[in-house]
Amino acid sequence: MQTLFTVLHVIAALFLILVVLLQQGKGASMGAAFGAGSSQAMFGSSGAGNLLTKLTTGAAVVFMITSLTLATLSKSREADSVIESPVEETTGPAAGNSAEDK
Repeated sequence: MQTLFTVLHVIAALFLILVVLLQQGKGASMGAAFGAGSSQAMFGSSGAGNLLTKLTTGAAVVFMITSLTLATLSKSREADSVIESPVEETTGPAAGNSAEDK
């Protein structure tokens, strides 16, 4: 289950990056007013602001939901440790100064 949400989260993140990069910046409208590259735009001179805005909102919602779901699944899982048992104290010269050495 967690793997499914992780894959969906990565896909949503990549899609969100793509949609944001496709959008036209706020400063680009001034250049487009003087004819700077408006004919070479991907979606024409009017742009596809409405479609890209809806896609960005949808991708952001999916990203947030998968983030919260993954955090909840991670919290509810049992804590696994790489170390099976606690490390016992060693006695000897590498142990340092202890009361028995003095």
